[in-house]
Amino acid sequence: MAKEIRGAVIGYGAAFNMGKHHAQQMMSTEGITCVAVCDRDKSRAEAAKEDFPHINAYTDVTDMLKEEDFDYVAVVLPHNLHAPIAIQCLEAGKHTIVEKPMCITIGEATAMIHAAEKNNVMLSVYHNRRWDADFWTLKEIVESGLIGTVFHVEMWGGGYGPPNPNWWRSDKKISGGHFYDWGAHYLDWLLNVIPEKMINVTGFFHNRVWHDISNEDHVQAVIRFTHGVVADVQMSSIAKVGKPRWRVLGTHGAAVSESGHFKVWSEVEGQPKEQEVAYHGRPGPGYYQNLVAHMNGKAELIVKPEEARRVIAVMELAELSSDTHRAETVPYEFD
Repeated sequence: MAKEIRGAVIGYGAAFNMGKHHAQQMMSTEGITCVAVCDRDKSRAEAAKEDFPHINAYTDVTDMLKEEDFDYVAVVLPHNLHAPIAIQCLEAGKHTIVEKPMCITIGEATAMIHAAEKNNVMLSVYHNRRWDADFWTLKEIVESGLIGTVFHVEMWGGGYGPPNPNWWRSDKKISGGHFYDWGAHYLDWLLNVIPEKMINVTGFFHNRVWHDISNEDHVQAVIRFTHGVVADVQMSSIAKVGKPRWRVLGTHGAAVSESGHFKVWSEVEGQPKEQEVAYHGRPGPGYYQNLVAHMNGKAELIVKPEEARRVIAVMELAELSSDTHRAETVPYEFD
């Protein structure tokens, strides 16, 4: 694309203001600008027009696709709408990203990838937390060999308290369930720290306390990788006591996340037995800068749709395993 990329946003809900965030990212990134926003709630479409007076505002996706001249769209909708709306945009020849999680099922993710391939357009997922400092610091620690070869990872997130029963994120049919919120970030981090291929997933899902919502109270995925590597990821809203976000064991050391740094133990020659490694962010282009470079044929896409599908596979297979009481094999083509 020699000309400036013309972007659009679908979904301008007030919660988290992520639609506005994407529009602002387009406006502040060289090579792309936002020209349109669509939200079926007329008041939210009007709010977008107030925030960005130069844009065109729509209340119907089909109308926007038919009437507006744009190249790229960000889909910022409830999780169950990601796949159908993204596929509609991809079929219309639009480069498309969706907010995380990519969708709800492996089948949806695969259909999205096929739609992008068929129409020769880009598909990505807004896994913007690949730029988070703790993740990037740990990735560097692991890849440096400071703790040897990683064989065990524990990840934890949550606390104790009732989710909002009046929010779609608490409705499993819409959200996908407890794992599909912060769990999507955690799993994306994990799968970018562990280079091994997944073998199977064992899940444990609980509905024990907050019975006025359909999301689970506590979810857990135990993932077996090749070469005996194991990861245990837990998310909870009924945990009165927590633990560090990261606890990583390697053949020659360990790393545990603490406030602002990792505590690292190492048996590698020439390294301190114990040290603190301060969190530091990812160098180089940000998410939107990478998108623009990729759409102009100048860079490899950092967040690939096949990677985002692996996250969906873990969450879907973990729930299936919780029902079947057995480890569920990861299909080769989804890893």
